[in-house]
Amino acid sequence: MKNFKIVFVLVLILFSQKLLAQHPGIVKKLSKPNIIYILADDMGYGDAGVYGQQKIETPNIDALAKNGMRFTQYYAMPVCAPSRYSLMTGLHSGHAYIRGNDEWSERGDVWNFQAMEANPALEGQLPIPDSTITIAKLLKQAGYKTALVGKWGLGGPMTTGIPNNQGFDYFYGSLCQRQDHQYYPGHLWENIYRVPLNNKVQDPDIKFPSDKDPLDPANYATYSQNDYAPDFIIKAALKFIGQNKDHPFFLYYPDPLPHASMQAPAELVEYYHKKFGDEKPYLGGSYVPCRYPRATHAAMIALLDEHVGEIVKKLKEEGVYENTIILFSSDNGASNEGGADCPWFDSNGPFKSEFGWGKGFLYEGGIREPFIASWPGKIKSGTTSGLICAAWDVVPTLCQLTRIAMPKNIDGISFLPTLLNHSTIQKKHPYLYWEFAADNGQQAVRMGKWKGIRFNINKDNLKLKLFDLDSDIREQHDVAAQHAEIIKQMEEIMKEEHATPAVATFKMKALDGE
Repeated sequence: MKNFKIVFVLVLILFSQKLLAQHPGIVKKLSKPNIIYILADDMGYGDAGVYGQQKIETPNIDALAKNGMRFTQYYAMPVCAPSRYSLMTGLHSGHAYIRGNDEWSERGDVWNFQAMEANPALEGQLPIPDSTITIAKLLKQAGYKTALVGKWGLGGPMTTGIPNNQGFDYFYGSLCQRQDHQYYPGHLWENIYRVPLNNKVQDPDIKFPSDKDPLDPANYATYSQNDYAPDFIIKAALKFIGQNKDHPFFLYYPDPLPHASMQAPAELVEYYHKKFGDEKPYLGGSYVPCRYPRATHAAMIALLDEHVGEIVKKLKEEGVYENTIILFSSDNGASNEGGADCPWFDSNGPFKSEFGWGKGFLYEGGIREPFIASWPGKIKSGTTSGLICAAWDVVPTLCQLTRIAMPKNIDGISFLPTLLNHSTIQKKHPYLYWEFAADNGQQAVRMGKWKGIRFNINKDNLKLKLFDLDSDIREQHDVAAQHAEIIKQMEEIMKEEHATPAVATFKMKALDGE
């Protein structure tokens, strides 16, 4: 009997080894989930089909929502750097170190692209301190392989802010947001080293020559070069997945698309040119000239969608799709820069898409973003959540998901119960708070159906506008005069949530003095 048991155990071990060799995904299902966060750049709430887009085709983003959960009240910040900082740290802008885009101009002529190419010390934005607790650091300590592939924007070369100093084992892409103002840069970065690209360095803020025919597509050829940066970035992301399929990994993929300049693969532009018909060219001045700006903008979002599809395909090929949670969002609302025609596309969906109502402003069109979560077998397919949440909720959510102790004194609340269909135990924010020192200073509070906004704080204005989002989603009717008690509550929230910024750039006169 004893010999029989020994033989049985040996047979069982051999059978198990054979089974695992044939089906390696079995092991992966027992491990911690892989995490991929895809962050679009300047993609509006209404730029994907699943959020109502009628002109641009986004089948892969739509499929994420079909296979997972679509959020309708997820928020970020109105511009790049503070949005990415909140995502990484779990802090809202009243407590954040980075509260706006700071180009760190005291270094020299940081807007001179030739000078930047010659001197890496001119690249990048104000660096985040070495002591910053990021989600990448937390996941790395928990045994995850971590990578950032795409656009960073939180520190330049040779500073504390580079991704490799902030918890990322691997980095490939652009350190500097200014470098991402066009898609044919002179170089990208891999970890702490420059990777040269076969492009001539150009200032993206150029105008179309007055002596050439603006209707001739051939005259725009100079604005497309050899090495298209998004092609290299998606390849690096797919390579990272393949190399780390046997470990739990965190891939932060801040795709530079569809941020202007208007530059996209010719075949996608031609597809949308035929679909939309002829159009007036954009002649540059702010970002590069473009013969077919509407078609090109659509092509850039379509390419972003293709990248989403390539990532999902790679996960399936490597046998790790079912053990991977994919999160998709955008850093801020749609932008009308560089020839983008947001009103024509209804890029901000139900919110206003004109300039002054999207990127750079605390109206809904500037801060309410698409947000999709997909995890086969864990997140119920085809579901929608109206939970009011924000980018600073991602850190506690991922901490709870991976059973990591949450950092102290953060502003986020985990929305994992909502993802896993346990909404009855979901904790909720009593309010959300924003501040943004640019454009003369802004503050906002979302409290239930109410949205309060202050503008021109740097001009000593502290008067609040109040909107009922249930009946006035486009924020057209100020009802502050009828709701003195709500205004009083919001004023107290703004006072309580604003801490004096550590960086002078982010101070507002009426709140922080001179």
